[in-house]
Amino acid sequence: MPASPASPPYDRAFDAQVGEPIDVAPAIVRVTAPNASAYTFTGTNSFLIGHNEIAVLDPGPDDDAHLRALLKAIGGRRVVAVILTHTHRDHSGLARRLMAETGAPLWSNGPHRLSRPLKPFEFNPFGRSGDFRLEPDRVLADGERIEIDGTVLSVVATPGHCANHLAFALEGQDFVLMGDHVMGWNSTVVATPDGDLGDYLASLDKVIALPQTRYLPGHGGEIADGRGFARALKAHRLMRNGQLLDVVRQGPTSLTTAARAIYPDLAGKFAMAGKQTLLSHAEYLAARGEIALRRTLLGVQLLPRR
Repeated sequence: MPASPASPPYDRAFDAQVGEPIDVAPAIVRVTAPNASAYTFTGTNSFLIGHNEIAVLDPGPDDDAHLRALLKAIGGRRVVAVILTHTHRDHSGLARRLMAETGAPLWSNGPHRLSRPLKPFEFNPFGRSGDFRLEPDRVLADGERIEIDGTVLSVVATPGHCANHLAFALEGQDFVLMGDHVMGWNSTVVATPDGDLGDYLASLDKVIALPQTRYLPGHGGEIADGRGFARALKAHRLMRNGQLLDVVRQGPTSLTTAARAIYPDLAGKFAMAGKQTLLSHAEYLAARGEIALRRTLLGVQLLPRR
């Protein structure tokens, strides 16, 4: 997304050392996948948790080189579980193959699901990015505690980026394995109907309230002041709400026109992502009675409240 006065202090100076095991916290090793892109930054971060026995958090994309790198980092140790923060394929695509190689079960918050049902005339442009068929052996719920070789993870439900998103706080340490909920290099895509802005803001409040303040995201490097960064992300989203209100108060408009006004520098697939994100903001404001929203065969129309 384009910079603005309310943008968080993004940090894109990150040496991923793709494919190499990097110690990032006590009993936590990061291995970054070779899937760098405009959406994934330097690639998806997989995390090995534990010493003698381990769990693999977010095995990453279905990529041969990344599978080899993970198996080398595992080094023959028993894998007690493959754990997912969520089921976007850049995080979960390798799960089945890694489970087959290691015999480990899958733990997650369930198969991919939308934050709300599709509306009339609606198409989900991100439909192929989630794995709707990946069934876990164990469904993880908010507040559960998981022990991996002496390292205890507390499960934190963080819907918003998608409905089944989880974060994992390390008990007795100052770290949270954050998935895509908070990333230091960019703001998270919260694109309706995959994501939901109201859920995302509530989940930001939830992680801000955690005692842990150092975030290990699914893309990019550690966020040292995670709590402050999450507050900045929330302010950024509220600023976008204000921008959209300003546009709609000038008179009825289409979502497409509003997106061009608010994201003038985005083109192609990035414009599509911006439009879907803005729809999340529009639905959030409509649910609170601040604007009206109408769906037609020609697209979404936004109207001021009289």
